[in-house]
Amino acid sequence: MVYAYTQDVPIGEELYRRIIEELGPEPLAGSLLHLCVRQPDGGLRYIDVWESEEACSRAFDERIHHAVDAAFGGSRPGREPVVDHLEVIHATGALLAGGVS
Repeated sequence: MVYAYTQDVPIGEELYRRIIEELGPEPLAGSLLHLCVRQPDGGLRYIDVWESEEACSRAFDERIHHAVDAAFGGSRPGREPVVDHLEVIHATGALLAGGVS
């Protein structure tokens, strides 16, 4: 079953771009979709879809936290933004083979 969530992050576009640069061009294993969208108030929201919760956790442990630390100049803030988990009822599309229920 796919794992999906949204997360409102208290950073601007410039810091977001530094994080992406730190991650490098290699895709994150298990990531099916990552969107970063601007909200009406100017803040950023992530919308992520992963092959599994385990793949997501592994990517954070192996790459994402390191990239965020580097973008923040050595260590990220002590408190992580709230993650709102989404209950996936059905998923289909070009990134998924045959759909998932």
